[in-house]
Amino acid sequence: MFTSIRSRFTIIYFLLVFIAMIIAGIFIIQSFEDYNLNIASERLDDIAQIMISELSKIEDSDLVSNKKLIQASIDNHADIGLREEIFIIDAESQQIIASSSENFDGNLSDILDDGLVIDGLLGQKVEKNIQISENVRTKDKVYPIKFSNKLVGLMYLRFDLLDIYTSLNKTRMIILQAILTSLGVTIFIGFIISKSITDPINEITIKASKLAEGNFDQMVEVRSDDEIGTLSKTFNFLTLELKKGIREVSREKSKLEAIINYMEDGLVAINEEGQVIHHNPKALKLLGFDEVLDQDIIGDLMSIYNSGKLGTGIGTKNVKYNKRVLKVNFAPFLDERSVKVGAVFVLQDITEEERLDNMRREFVANVSHELKTPLTSIKSYTETILDGVEDPELQRTFLEVVNTEADRMSRLVRDLLELSNFDSDTVRLKKNEYNINQMINSCVFKVKVTADQKRQTIIKQLPEKALIAVVDYDKIEQVILNILSNAIKYTGEDGQIEVELRTGETSEWFDIVVMDTGMGIPKEDLDRIYERFYRVDKARSRALGGTGLGLSIAKEIVEAHRGKIEITSEYGLGTKVTISLPFQETLNV
Repeated sequence: MFTSIRSRFTIIYFLLVFIAMIIAGIFIIQSFEDYNLNIASERLDDIAQIMISELSKIEDSDLVSNKKLIQASIDNHADIGLREEIFIIDAESQQIIASSSENFDGNLSDILDDGLVIDGLLGQKVEKNIQISENVRTKDKVYPIKFSNKLVGLMYLRFDLLDIYTSLNKTRMIILQAILTSLGVTIFIGFIISKSITDPINEITIKASKLAEGNFDQMVEVRSDDEIGTLSKTFNFLTLELKKGIREVSREKSKLEAIINYMEDGLVAINEEGQVIHHNPKALKLLGFDEVLDQDIIGDLMSIYNSGKLGTGIGTKNVKYNKRVLKVNFAPFLDERSVKVGAVFVLQDITEEERLDNMRREFVANVSHELKTPLTSIKSYTETILDGVEDPELQRTFLEVVNTEADRMSRLVRDLLELSNFDSDTVRLKKNEYNINQMINSCVFKVKVTADQKRQTIIKQLPEKALIAVVDYDKIEQVILNILSNAIKYTGEDGQIEVELRTGETSEWFDIVVMDTGMGIPKEDLDRIYERFYRVDKARSRALGGTGLGLSIAKEIVEAHRGKIEITSEYGLGTKVTISLPFQETLNV
């Protein structure tokens, strides 16, 4: 039964589909379960965040004395339709003081999971999937409640997983039915496909036998464009090639000349007498000549060959020529007796690659430096504390320094990850219609405290009619806040910052303009301000907490919106940043 290709192909095809569907089914079920459990966990996190925000309004840390207030807060959430159970546990008495459940007066151990409660009393936020009975499963999660870094209680949340596992069981049955149906169809299709493969092979075998007997007029019918069809075409091609072999020699010569003349690399061939016997147009362009290479260039190429060749005569060398970096690959060419009769040079323009490589090295050096500085501070102050600093105030000062440096490293890593997402094209903008007037008012409000500390004046010029645009609110707000923060940071006390929202060059665009009276940017630095880690004043920028990545990220965000950002500045007088964006854009984002 298994001696024919047809039967073996059918069985193998059946097994492959069967295994693939089993694996896919298991993966889908597991992924579906994990996804729904994650949704439940995130739901509990959202509720916990709301409740902790409510608890933070309590004036003292005694939860028992605020029992009624806490219970009222829980009841309010229950009234708006929350189905999850909420338990508030006092850390000192280890009793449930408030709950969304009516049955919480019993023993704590009878209602809640002891392990989760113990982990919570140790200050940990933990979660656990619990099977209470055969048909009852829950996801329980515990959150520490702290006042002034002191653990005063726990929040215990419970989510009923019945709907999730009911849906999961239905999905299993649907997938099983799909697998059984597909396997039946697979057997039938496998037989049809195997027949379509073996029939053309049998025909080619018969024709090949006749071709071996000397009958070169054999042609095979091409029935498809797949591998079998390719085999049939190859057989026909082989038959034709046997008839036109001699004519192909001259054709190949013409083809080779076309390739050399239109290749992207320059090519120069020099014989043993030092004469150029062949060169292509690209070589003339790279070396800066119109028609003929002069003798000096020939001498330079031979010098490169003699200085860079290996024992085999083959080698490569990078040289600078006419403000370009050229990679010169060379090798000898031999006659029919394997005697060297000249050398061939292939010239490649690697100027851009060298520039990118230098940028990469500079980027790595900058990242290393930016990480080394805070790491050094953290290690130094940590070692000082470990050596036994007894003064609590001094310990707190050292820990604040460590915390500040850790935040600095966190900002750097966050910015690098965001740039990495843009580089890998994994950023997906969440666009919708937003009021740009309100966005700018919100941004100015967020930075006003910082500006007031330096007695700076922020002037807004907004149109009376609100501008509505389709943008990613969080990303554009990030850009505006970055530009405003830079303006405040690099503008002295009593300075002025102006924010203007206006229609752009056409009715389809709008501009956000930020002008300051700060220190400005030197003209020679303007072309490089979007480079990653580039700082005009490195010492001052680091002192002010910058990472050198803000403008790079801003540029990526604006360009992802198909907009543009332009910065003009006069050193000592101030800087003007213009962000131009389209009102609406139809893109797959």
